[in-house]
Amino acid sequence: RLINMPFMCMHTPADNHVHRYLEAIFKQKSRIPRLVEDVVKVLNTIPEYQIAGKFNTGPRIILGNPKRPAGKILFEMTGGTEGSKDVFDKLYKAGVRTLVSMHLSEGHFKKVKDANLNVVIAGHISSDTLGLNLLLDNIEQAARERFEIIACSGFTRIKRK
Repeated sequence: RLINMPFMCMHTPADNHVHRYLEAIFKQKSRIPRLVEDVVKVLNTIPEYQIAGKFNTGPRIILGNPKRPAGKILFEMTGGTEGSKDVFDKLYKAGVRTLVSMHLSEGHFKKVKDANLNVVIAGHISSDTLGLNLLLDNIEQAARERFEIIACSGFTRIKRK
């Protein structure tokens, strides 16, 4: 209202787009990672993570050996919350071996370490940028009128459609 411009928050829908996109990419036969280091390699094929890498904020392994098997991968891409700290041992028992997340708090880090999971941090800003780009692609495709997207504040517009 202050600047006489419509405004809404689209953070969670953008996070959901990232989650769905990464799951689809990692299901492609040519991209199924065998080792933890392969998870990072696949992430680094995505432009938003490539840009983050130029600033030393790209995807990285924070727990686990790069040569360990990646196993079943769980994507945790919701930036607003990390969920319960008590879930990681149950995930391990369910076959998950690698967690790919935007970020990980100290409390969650300790519990993940105790559960013996591999952890790849994709990056919060780069994941948010990816999600927003995917969301904007869908909005642009559905829009009846053209509108202008102004990239600012660290956001880089990358179109996929």
